[in-house]
Amino acid sequence: MKYLIRLSYDGTDYCGWQMQKNGPSVQACVMDAIRGVFGSVTEFSGCSRTDSGVHALDFCASFRPAFDLPCEKIPVALNAKLPGNIAVKSARTVPDDFHARYSVKQKEYLYRIRTASVRDPFSENRVWHRPANYDLNALNQGASYLCGTHDFRSYMAAGSKIEDCTRTVFRAEFEQTEEELHFYVSADGFLYNMVRIMVGTLLEIPQRMPPEAILRILEAKDRSQSGMTAPACGLYLNRVVY
Repeated sequence: MKYLIRLSYDGTDYCGWQMQKNGPSVQACVMDAIRGVFGSVTEFSGCSRTDSGVHALDFCASFRPAFDLPCEKIPVALNAKLPGNIAVKSARTVPDDFHARYSVKQKEYLYRIRTASVRDPFSENRVWHRPANYDLNALNQGASYLCGTHDFRSYMAAGSKIEDCTRTVFRAEFEQTEEELHFYVSADGFLYNMVRIMVGTLLEIPQRMPPEAILRILEAKDRSQSGMTAPACGLYLNRVVY
């Protein structure tokens, strides 16, 4: 039987989801927990590769264990073996041909910017502290140009080897809270550093460029035309849709 688990994690202490040689990964921790419960596992895959320091409110992984357990017992069993900054929220069975990454229809990211002038020690490594008075209408006007099917080469990290940079963005929108600015973006897929470059570029509106410049940058298909890459600490994988 194949299972899909949904988990959340604080990525501060990890080199990302994917196992790497340069540091601890979320994937390795989850794999160790699954092996600790089930003994062995095959067909283990995650829904995305998150960068070092990036967090997840909703991350999905699928696997086939050596034996079956009732779905309601799996989160409790795995959480007993996971560190405190990773937690499994739920588990369910999925068809044999299901794949945590390739079966995804849509993913949504959240980026948090702390706008208050005083930093908050309880949000350290969880938000980008960038105090300012933001023009929400102008930001959302700029973000609207990102929606639709485009070649997002201008919003991909330089040096990436991906050839097909066409993605469809379903939502790109800012929301203001009392002390934070939240950017939500959902798409059928994302390029390397795509959301962080979007945020770093959009926050230049309207002081350094008008909202419609976002469309010009898209059409340029040139990373040098877009803005800075926002820090990893403010980025969260927020929702995964199958």
